[in-house]
Amino acid sequence: MSDWFEAERRAERAQQLSEARRWAEALSELEAALEIIPGNAMWLGHRGFLLDQLDEFELAVEAYALALERDPDDRDLLLALAIDQLRVGRVDESLASFHRVTELHPDFEPGYCYQISAYAELGDHEKAEETFYVARQLRAECPFCYYHMALSLNDRGDHRRAIHCLERVLRIDPQFEGVRGLIAQAYRGLNDVEKARENYLIAIREDPGDVDLMSEFGDLLLESGDADGAAAKFRHVLELSTDHIDARFGLGRAALALDKLDTASEAFEHVRTVEPDYEGLDLHLGTVCLRQGRWDKARDHLAIAAADDPDDVQAQLLLGNCQLQLRRPAEAAEAFRRAITLDPMLANAHHNLGVCCFLLDKHDEGIEHCRKAIELKPDYLMAIVKTTLAYQRIGRFREARTMITYGLKVDPENAMFAQLRKRLWRVRLRYAFRRMLGWFVRSNRGSSAAAPTVDG
Repeated sequence: MSDWFEAERRAERAQQLSEARRWAEALSELEAALEIIPGNAMWLGHRGFLLDQLDEFELAVEAYALALERDPDDRDLLLALAIDQLRVGRVDESLASFHRVTELHPDFEPGYCYQISAYAELGDHEKAEETFYVARQLRAECPFCYYHMALSLNDRGDHRRAIHCLERVLRIDPQFEGVRGLIAQAYRGLNDVEKARENYLIAIREDPGDVDLMSEFGDLLLESGDADGAAAKFRHVLELSTDHIDARFGLGRAALALDKLDTASEAFEHVRTVEPDYEGLDLHLGTVCLRQGRWDKARDHLAIAAADDPDDVQAQLLLGNCQLQLRRPAEAAEAFRRAITLDPMLANAHHNLGVCCFLLDKHDEGIEHCRKAIELKPDYLMAIVKTTLAYQRIGRFREARTMITYGLKVDPENAMFAQLRKRLWRVRLRYAFRRMLGWFVRSNRGSSAAAPTVDG
């Protein structure tokens, strides 16, 4: 009997500590009570709740499952179990638990509310929306439902409707956490930089310790061209959290944009020591090495980036540029062809492929790609110059002259085209002289062949 009283005392003490939000102490007291009476369903459920507060979600799932063995139809335990199963990525199990809740309690709106996120996690956004409207019939104004629906809409790129849902959340509950950051993300998805910036600033004021939010804001600044502002934001994040890997990578990207190559290299190398497979790392390391003239090292990184993501156009372009610097036009051409396959409208890819073709003595193909580059970008001066030189090289002087005239229309003050025009006259004279010399040689041979021979 004394053990039973001790267990009750411990459980009551755990409840008091829980109300004081002293979660770890409450858990210690409750576990002591459960050692004495292991099968108390209410205490097992309370243990799951305490583990939730300590972010021990896997252990919480076990606690709720044990509690449900004693009380299988408890609505709140089933809901708590389903939510934690979703948190730890056991989505199918979570949906089964949610369905059990709504089967036993069809009018219990929270049982539908959290299902929205489970379906969104599986990519079944149509079912998520269907569940959202079922929940609305039971409760018109639920901030959690609108929040979960917004996550689904953002995932599928429907940012305007996501913003509508999130603004509805704030009308229902102005203190709902995390909403401003999601609104900022949605405006970012719409490429509305000013609205995204405005909402990031509000979100950071509401929670100045949210380093993830600050790092996202740094990304926005960098994407909008404010590399200095982005660098300052990433440094601030790193002052608050020295091991924030996204901010470290962002600092490297900002330094790269500012052409501070040593700083960028240091940041990226730090990321590599912590997380070697960080997405985009080899691409950025390759870019730094390329700008530093470390061609072999750049090729190694860019080859990995291109292999990891064959659909990354930038990786293919940079790899091609690197191969050109290494005087490997065939390999460079291969990379530029892949880039053009991914995006046929890339003027620089066509131009660079044209250069490769010229180096490989494939002048007609090179001219074709350079002309395509000019078609896509009519003021592409380097493509105009390269096409002019190629026409000259193969003796198509009329086309070369036409290209020079076009270049002077694009940029009348460009001295390069005046030089090309002079060069064209010299090349034409040399070409004509060679033809004339060839004619004389052939004529003299013909005369010699026709002349009579005289015996000695």
